[in-house]
Amino acid sequence: MKFGTKVIHAGIEPDPSSGAIMTPIFQTSTYVQDAPGDHKGFEYARTQNPTRTALENNLAALENGKYGICFASGMAAMDAIVKLLKSGDEVISTNDLYGGSYRLLTKVYNAFGIHSKFIDLTTPANLENAIGDNTRLIWIETPTNPMLNVVDIKAICDIAKAHGIMTVVDNTFASPYLQNPLNLGADVVMHSSTKYLGGHSDVVQGAVITSNKEVADRLYFIQNSTGAVPGPQDCFLMLRGIKTLHLRVQRSCDNARKIAHWLRDHDKVANTYYPGFEDFKNHDICKAQMRDFGGMVSFDLKENTLEAANKVLSNTHLFSLAESLGGVESLIGHPASMTHASIPREERLKVGLTDSLIRLSVGVEDVDDLIADLGAAFQ
Repeated sequence: MKFGTKVIHAGIEPDPSSGAIMTPIFQTSTYVQDAPGDHKGFEYARTQNPTRTALENNLAALENGKYGICFASGMAAMDAIVKLLKSGDEVISTNDLYGGSYRLLTKVYNAFGIHSKFIDLTTPANLENAIGDNTRLIWIETPTNPMLNVVDIKAICDIAKAHGIMTVVDNTFASPYLQNPLNLGADVVMHSSTKYLGGHSDVVQGAVITSNKEVADRLYFIQNSTGAVPGPQDCFLMLRGIKTLHLRVQRSCDNARKIAHWLRDHDKVANTYYPGFEDFKNHDICKAQMRDFGGMVSFDLKENTLEAANKVLSNTHLFSLAESLGGVESLIGHPASMTHASIPREERLKVGLTDSLIRLSVGVEDVDDLIADLGAAFQ
């Protein structure tokens, strides 16, 4: 089944009680049993819900995995994965990680004895040199947030497998339409489904997909035990959004490509970060492991000050100043003070996240209008 068919049909069947083509919202907290233990697969909605089950099956199919596990947010999904570890274990991740992920690892799990190392994963040899006796998890983000660096998933996973270490890929920026990390050797894929999967900025959710039954069983146990599950209405909205995933993401990719080239030629822009540039580091790897280059573009200004950035940020009209990404509407953000404020400034600067860096989530509007909006903001 091709991807454009999967988003609409995989894991989804008409409701047997009514024939409804859309998965119903099973708004219930519990299920009647014919006898104790005779619950037809559903006993309590924290454990399972038919709307959520349809979504989990759909997501597993989109990532070419066997098991999907949904959570109340992307951070809840990441939290569940880290709970697979124990005190004394070590995580190695990229040094330009999303701020919320960095905060979870350093401010929450460090206190429980799970320590993290942050290195440049765009060069696989760096991982080989960083692995220690206690390394148990490699956390890959590609393209990274917000510098859009590209990590060679297969190369990193090959190294990890040689050491018996689990790999997880945060696939939020690419979505399953552009990239399928399980095919490249990853053990687990994680999404902030809030973003491209939902696509309409109206639901917060997270997801984990794997083909490893042992890992899946542990994650289902954690999901049920800790209770960070999405409600049926949110699952319905996610199923609705996924049906147009391929159409939305492709339009965003097409728009982002034109905007990135326009920004690169602008006399007030110092650097434009976009994996689609042929001279962008690991461009060839990105081209090989993704179907297109994504809808995200970052840039910083020649006048590298917060004041200069604020002038641009406050003068767009079609690009809305807001956190998050991946919706049909275009968003503009300032990572240093918004999504990555939890990362110390000296650490941000090491990876190029300057005070004037601006991140664009390019939506599906007419690209000429979006370019005109940015052009007016630079005046």
